[in-house]
Amino acid sequence: MDIRRIGVAARYSDLVIIGNTAYFSGYVPETTLDGSVAEQTRDILGQIEQSLAEIGSDRSKLLQATIWLADMASYEEMNAVWDAWVVPGQAPARVCVESKLADSDYKLEIQVIAAL
Repeated sequence: MDIRRIGVAARYSDLVIIGNTAYFSGYVPETTLDGSVAEQTRDILGQIEQSLAEIGSDRSKLLQATIWLADMASYEEMNAVWDAWVVPGQAPARVCVESKLADSDYKLEIQVIAAL
């Protein structure tokens, strides 16, 4: 089975596809570094949706999501955006934990796995 790597850097690939499964690297906010958790969540989910479309997938095909929050006190704020974005009845398996993130401006990071 062929393995396709997209956006290959020295340490990681942005995306790895094997068979009908796509493994994405973590997404962090690009345009909302000084924004709220809700704004950063919308920024990240928009990036994910665009990446899914680029490979012929969509958010209804999400299999798993991992969410790292810089502060678990923002859990409900993030969930309000997440719940409005996820396709009803098609929610992926998910884990959400508090973690120190690579940049203090990041309020969260999200990584997903999706079917094609």
